Amino acid sequence: MICGIDEAGRGPVIGPLVVAGVCGDESVIASLGVKDSKKLSAKRRERLAEEIKKVASKIVVIRVEPEEIDALREKMTLNDIEVELFARVISQLEGNRVYVDAADVNEERFAEEIKKKLGMDVEIISEHRADSRYPIVSAASIIAKVERDRIIEELKEELGEFGSGYPADERTKRFLEEYVREHNELPPHTRHSWKSAKRAMKRREQRKLGDF
Repeated sequence: MICGIDEAGRGPVIGPLVVAGVCGDESVIASLGVKDSKKLSAKRRERLAEEIKKVASKIVVIRVEPEEIDALREKMTLNDIEVELFARVISQLEGNRVYVDAADVNEERFAEEIKKKLGMDVEIISEHRADSRYPIVSAASIIAKVERDRIIEELKEELGEFGSGYPADERTKRFLEEYVREHNELPPHTRHSWKSAKRAMKRREQRKLGDF
């Protein structure tokens, strides 16, 4: 059985990382009109996610909270974290061939690292832009993105509007700085190991020193 793996939320400073695996008949998945989730509107992604769930033979989704990401980053790189998470998902699938969107610049190395973690006989096809090339990976991309978007909307009900959660987003930058200014700590659901989070806390320390 063929499966595809992809993630949503690798780069944001706020919110979880979501990894999804989808298995099924690739021709059936392709007939839905799936694409890389980034090339689809939110409404189209949501509709496709429901259709994918109806025809996929198996779907596995894991949610990795900022606290776990921070703990993992103390001992490994972000690429190593993706290897770990992709292996976790693959181990729960029943596919003998798995297509993955390569995080490493070296596609073959990324596949080999996943195989080492798995300790089982699975063919791994690792390519850049696999979410655009293979419908089964596009399907995984859509499932991961829709799930993360749902979580982000829940977080905004708790925290208020914070933008996309990506470090380059001006709304996200302002939100972090204003939250730290008001509460003297980073907001919940924030990745403390990200440079933008550290920068917001550093500015707090600078303001404190300026008070003396």
